[in-house]
Amino acid sequence: MGRVRLVIDRQAIEVESGTTILEAAARVGSKIPTLCYLEGINEVGACRICVVDVKGKKEFATACNTPVEDGMEVRTNTPALRAARRATVEMILSDHPMECLTCIRNGNCELQTLASQLNVRTVRMSGATHADLPCDDSTSGIVRDPRKCIFCQRCVSVCSDVQGVGAIELQGHGFEAFIGPPPNLKLDETRCVQCGQCALVCPTGAITEKDETDKVWAALFDPRKYVVVQTAPATHVTIGEMFGLPVGTDITGKMVAALRRLGFDAVFDTNFTADLTIMEEGSELIKRLTEGGALPQLTSCSPGWIKYVEHFYPKLLPHVSSCKSPQQMFGAIAKTYFAEKTSRDPASIFVVSVMPCTAKKFEAARPEMDTAKRYWNNSHISQDVDVVLTSRELGRMIRRTGIDFAVLPDDEYDEPLGISTGAAAIFGATGGVMEAALRTGYELVTGKTLEQIDFQEVRGLEGIKEAVVPLNGVNLKVMVAHGLHNARHVMERLKAGELKDYHFIEIMCCPGGCIGGGGQPIPTDTEARQNRIEGLYQVDAVMKYRKSHENPAVKTLYEEFLGKPLGHRSHELLHTRYVPRP
Repeated sequence: MGRVRLVIDRQAIEVESGTTILEAAARVGSKIPTLCYLEGINEVGACRICVVDVKGKKEFATACNTPVEDGMEVRTNTPALRAARRATVEMILSDHPMECLTCIRNGNCELQTLASQLNVRTVRMSGATHADLPCDDSTSGIVRDPRKCIFCQRCVSVCSDVQGVGAIELQGHGFEAFIGPPPNLKLDETRCVQCGQCALVCPTGAITEKDETDKVWAALFDPRKYVVVQTAPATHVTIGEMFGLPVGTDITGKMVAALRRLGFDAVFDTNFTADLTIMEEGSELIKRLTEGGALPQLTSCSPGWIKYVEHFYPKLLPHVSSCKSPQQMFGAIAKTYFAEKTSRDPASIFVVSVMPCTAKKFEAARPEMDTAKRYWNNSHISQDVDVVLTSRELGRMIRRTGIDFAVLPDDEYDEPLGISTGAAAIFGATGGVMEAALRTGYELVTGKTLEQIDFQEVRGLEGIKEAVVPLNGVNLKVMVAHGLHNARHVMERLKAGELKDYHFIEIMCCPGGCIGGGGQPIPTDTEARQNRIEGLYQVDAVMKYRKSHENPAVKTLYEEFLGKPLGHRSHELLHTRYVPRP
C-alpha cells in the first residue's frame, strides 16, 4: 500500500493510501466531530457534521468517508465550518423533542454533547416534527421512540451488517420517512432478536433498554419479598465505567457492596451457575459423543442467539444444547434448592438479574422458564427470574441512592450461590464458554489433570476461530463465533453439511461476547471490548479455582439436591427446549 503526504491544520503528515481524512486528522490531534459515524460499520456521511474544508474544493467534504490524496490541504476548524455544523445541529434539534431532562440518555447523549460543543444556544428554525409517532414498547427488552430518531442509520447498519437480522430499515420517503420495522408492524412482530445492539449504538434516546428499575425498587421495599440478586460474569468488569473507573477494571467487590447498600437480602453471582452450566453442557457433549446425538453441539447461553436460530434456522435446533443459560439455571436453583435449604417460601423469593444483555429480559419471560412453579406445583410462584436489569439500569439505581461507587470497600458474595471459578468468569468473553468447557471436559473424560488450561486458540476478537483439542484418542474439533453475521456463516456451513466432523461450537450473539452486550455501558467500541476481555482474563488468572468442576458449592449442590449431571432433577430444572418461530 502506498503512502500519501498531506497537510491538516498546518500539520504535515504521511499516512497510508486509503486512510480517511477523519482518521488522518486524529493522528495530528485534530478531533473532527461526528454523529452518524461508526468505524467500519456506518461511514455514510449522512449527518454532515464531520465536514471539512479541502483546498481547491468548492464544497465541504465529509471527513468520515473521504480518502486522503497526495498534496491535499485540509482545515477542520474554520468559522464557516463551525457555522455549517451549528446549522446542521439546529436543523436536527428543530425536529427533536426537547425532553433532555426526562430522557433516559440525559448526560450520555451524543446530540446533547455535540450541541454543547458547538455552542448551540438557540434553535432558529422550526422543522416538521414526528410528535405523532407512537412509542413502540412491544418487546421485552428494548423500546423505540421514533420522535427522538435523527436518521443517522447506525441502528440500521448494525442490525443488517453486523447482526444480519434486518429487523429495522429506513421506511417511507420525505417527511413521512421513519426508521423501524415495516409500517403497521411492531418490533415484536418481526424477527428482532432483542440483542440491543441498536440501543448500544444509538446516539440519542430513540432506542433504549426497557427500564424496569421501578419494579426492583418496589420489591426491595416490600416486606413480603426476599429479594436476591445475581450478577453476570461480564458485569464484573463493566459497571465501573459508569463511575469513571478505567475500562476493564475488576469492580466485583464494589458492585457487591453497592448491591447490599441498595437493600438486596442476598447478593449472589451468576458465575456460580456458569460453573453449573459447564457441568451440564459438558456432560451433554460427552453423551452425544459416546451415545449419539446431533453434532456439532451448539451452545445455548446467549438468548439473542437462541432466538436467532428459532427464527432463521429452526431445522437446526436439534444441534443446540438443551441447557438453560446460567441466568435461568440460577433462577430455578434459587426458587428450589436455595428455598428448600433456607426453609423459605419459594413464592416469597424475588430474583433480580444484572445482565449485560437486553435479550435476557426476553429470555426471563419465556413460558418455558416457569420451572419453579411446575416443580412446586404452586401457581403463586412467579417466573424463575422476576426482573432483569441491564448494566446501565443498575448504574442508574446506584446513582439515585447517592452511593459513591469508586470509594466503596470491597465486599464478598453470599454463600452458597456466590462461590465460583475462573472458568465462569471468562463466560463474558467470546470463546470463554468454549475454554471453560474444554478445561472441565478434558479432565472428566481423561481423568488426567490439565496442566495448560489457557486455550489461546479460542481467545481474541477474530470473528470465527477454530481449534483442535486431543481428547482421549479423539481430536475434538471446536469453533467459536461472535456476532450474528458470523453466526450466519457458521450456520450456512452447518446447513450445507460442511461441519459434520466438528464436535462443539460456541456462538455468542453480540460482538465480543457478553462484554459487548446490548445492555452494557455506552460507548462500547472495539477498544472497550478488548479492555473488558483482558479484565476478565485477569480475574480468571487470580481465582483459587479455575475449573468449573472444582467449584465446591457446585459439588455440594449435586450431592444434596441434583444427584448428577443430566440426572432426572437436573433435566427437570436445568434443561429446556427451544421452538421454531415464524
